[in-house]
Amino acid sequence: MSLLKIVRAALLAASVGLIGATTTTAFAQASAPEGASAPAAEVAAPAAGITPEVKKEAVENPYGLEAMWRDGDFVTKGTAIIMVIMSMGSWYILITKLVEQHKMLKSAQAAADTFWKAGSIRKGAETLAEGTAFRYIAEQGLKASEHHEGTLVENIDLNTWIGMSVQRASDNINSRLQDGLAFLATVGSTAPFVGLFGTVWGIYHALTAIGIAGQASIDKVAGPVGEALIMTAFGLAVAVPAVMGYNWLIRRNKSVMEKVRAFSGDLHNVLLAGKK
Repeated sequence: MSLLKIVRAALLAASVGLIGATTTTAFAQASAPEGASAPAAEVAAPAAGITPEVKKEAVENPYGLEAMWRDGDFVTKGTAIIMVIMSMGSWYILITKLVEQHKMLKSAQAAADTFWKAGSIRKGAETLAEGTAFRYIAEQGLKASEHHEGTLVENIDLNTWIGMSVQRASDNINSRLQDGLAFLATVGSTAPFVGLFGTVWGIYHALTAIGIAGQASIDKVAGPVGEALIMTAFGLAVAVPAVMGYNWLIRRNKSVMEKVRAFSGDLHNVLLAGKK
């Protein structure tokens, strides 16, 4: 009986040990995910708290004027500089000639209001402003009428002598009015061709880019083609104001010269009448 008790005690001890081991393993398995997930949660928590910064970058036009000037060669830059000079010269001449014509029209109105109401040509000339075209014509007529002497001059009658002097003064006024118009005509006729030269040069660059790349992709030809179109626009922007300004100044010069010729003819007749 003692042997049987000993076997039972051994079996009982073995059962208790097996149950304890199973319980320990179960507790370890139950607690392992919690311990493993904790660091992950700790790592994930700061990541969830970080707000990603959205950077807004300004999109620059790679085919605009700035890009053309930065990437263009000396031919492109030289062509652009020439057209800028032509445009600046055209606008300078247009503005200065308009101011000059305005002054002459104002002087013509003053001559009509005061000159012919004076008692003599000399007093009438003194009523006109210094340096004006009409005072210049009046002084030249007076000088011709007062200096009709000398062996050579006396061979010319007084009528012809005064008429020549007044006409010469009128021609000088007309010549001064024409100053700068030749530049406008030149710009108006040549600016489109200068722009066309820049266009051809830009197309040449586009074809060169296609040949180097081996394919006609848009990113290879967009820059040179944009450069060509900009040059075409430049040429038209320079030529159109020059042509329109030229025609406008010619028409206004015609109106001014009509008043100058009328004043010269009346002055000639008054000088022949002897009213100095």
